[in-house]
Amino acid sequence: MNYIYFSASGTTKEIVSIISKAMGGKARTYDLLRQKIEGQVTIEKNDPAVFAFPVFGGRLPSICHDMLRKFKGNHTPAIAVVVFGNRAYDDALLELADILSEQGFVTVAAAAFVAQHSIFPSVASGRPDEEDRKKIISFSLDAKEKLSSSDPVKVKGNRPYVKAGAVSLHPTGDKSCNGCGACVKACPVNAISIADPKKTDKEKCIACTACIAVCPRNSRAFHVPVVYSLVSKGFAKSNSSRKEPELFL
Repeated sequence: MNYIYFSASGTTKEIVSIISKAMGGKARTYDLLRQKIEGQVTIEKNDPAVFAFPVFGGRLPSICHDMLRKFKGNHTPAIAVVVFGNRAYDDALLELADILSEQGFVTVAAAAFVAQHSIFPSVASGRPDEEDRKKIISFSLDAKEKLSSSDPVKVKGNRPYVKAGAVSLHPTGDKSCNGCGACVKACPVNAISIADPKKTDKEKCIACTACIAVCPRNSRAFHVPVVYSLVSKGFAKSNSSRKEPELFL
């Protein structure tokens, strides 16, 4: 089984790990945040794949489009997974299934799981939790049974896709930064320069929070306390009710 995923803050990777353990067998992983794919990877029909990506503003992160097109299927069964921070996944799952179809994969099972929000971690804090884990495992076992199918599953979403939400907050470093360069290496869009890793190129930054997750000194954060506090409180108020995973089998 192939596991292909992009995980900036680590929660999508955590969900992929749960799926992989539930399904068992030999696993081949492609961590698209840390692994540069050269050329094209062809995955044959007898070698199914799980594709897992986070939701940014109701859509797949734009950089993931090119990543996904590095993989080519041959009527290959695929399981599509998106991970959202308790707001909504809008058209992201349909978008993922559409790209997989274009690339020669057949999405036979799909799911949208909830994880702690990467920008506002007070929302869905601690998720996936134990209840989520049980649902992920149950989905994985059911999805495994669908891998012999050649019929695509119908997922929720609309065409044209919803417009992706705008990025208004960007992490930066503070005076505790020692210039180690961990954030520079982690940034998938090259928005941080080793010459001055405290700064962030706001035109490039997609606020994925990969730099925050890897910073060993907790230097990287959203250092606009008044703005961040106001936006965070508003977002939390609108998205405090627990959302549950949605499964398509």
